[in-house]
Amino acid sequence: MLIKTMKNTVLFVSLLMAGSAFAQSMKVEPSANSAGEGSSQVNLSATQAGSPLLSWIEATKDGSFALRYSVFKGTQWTAPRTIAAHRKFFHHPAEMPNMTELKDGTLLAEWIEQPKEDSEAEFLYVSASPDGVKWSAPAMASHDKSEAQHGLASIVATGDHEASIFWLQALRGEDGPVSLMRSVIGSNGAEIKEEDIDSDVCSCCPTSVVKTTRGFLVAYRDHTKDNIRDISVIRLENGHWTASKNVYPDKWQIDACPVNAASAAAKGDKVAIAWYTAAGEQPRVEFAASADDGATFGKAATVSTGEAYGYASAAVDDAGGAYVSWLERGNGSARLLVRHVSATGVPGPVIQVATGTRKDLGYPHILRAGNDVWIAWNSSSKVETARLK
Repeated sequence: MLIKTMKNTVLFVSLLMAGSAFAQSMKVEPSANSAGEGSSQVNLSATQAGSPLLSWIEATKDGSFALRYSVFKGTQWTAPRTIAAHRKFFHHPAEMPNMTELKDGTLLAEWIEQPKEDSEAEFLYVSASPDGVKWSAPAMASHDKSEAQHGLASIVATGDHEASIFWLQALRGEDGPVSLMRSVIGSNGAEIKEEDIDSDVCSCCPTSVVKTTRGFLVAYRDHTKDNIRDISVIRLENGHWTASKNVYPDKWQIDACPVNAASAAAKGDKVAIAWYTAAGEQPRVEFAASADDGATFGKAATVSTGEAYGYASAAVDDAGGAYVSWLERGNGSARLLVRHVSATGVPGPVIQVATGTRKDLGYPHILRAGNDVWIAWNSSSKVETARLK
């Protein structure tokens, strides 16, 4: 269902804790991007060279929709290019299209389609391009073709000529069990293999995958027979999957899916994860860091300051801390907030980036590219971007 939005007010640089060196040196710098009016479902990734890569869904003049992208080069975003058009894209803030670049320069894009609005069926599609201009015909990236849910995907380059997409498959509906799946896609856009890596996970929270020095780590909302839905990670090392393990035992018991996931970021052996939980009395966003590729994590620290809506995103720094963004309730609206958290869980000042309705702001994303930290979010009319400096 297409999400309707209301007016969004962007408020750049509101420092809630002024005076510290960090607060004085950090600012939010708006960056006009190439997305047009009617754009939404924004996502951020990085090229092999470390340049920010922005992707989004955009309404076209004929009433259809197109998946487009842009790269930040020099001092501005490049003109938008179209990956796929006139497709039945699933218009949901949690179903963000995503992209990755392989070492051979191939760009791969993945997205979710919903052929029938009155059906719960969702399908994962992928397309490849050797030059970023001409894209392969969209291909379904799952073995199962039944009228079931296949979505909430994330993508990462896992070889010189291939990438892995991690996604959820709900063959029996949201009552489950729901599986965390992996599809390996070649540089020609064709599926190489598919595997089930966790056969009982929460049914409607996006996945997050990162590359570490020892392999790949996937963060996701897990599920137990007692409906505990805490965040777990599973790692691929030396061609084998480790056993999944909780990042932190929130022990959130809920007989529903919160559509509110974890966000992982990594640099070398440093891994940072931010997530939402409503365990206990106060809905909040938490953060935990690892200095050993995600094998172990420190104690969770609370990032949010009030009643959090969640939708967290993280970008790791060199020391293993992270910049974390999230949505929080405030004065009759939602606020998009950002703060830095050290590897030991010490939070820095809070910066307000934007305000609007929770649906307006969508599922913001934060990315570290080189020495810059970027943030992208939805407004009432289009995709917005800014740089934290």
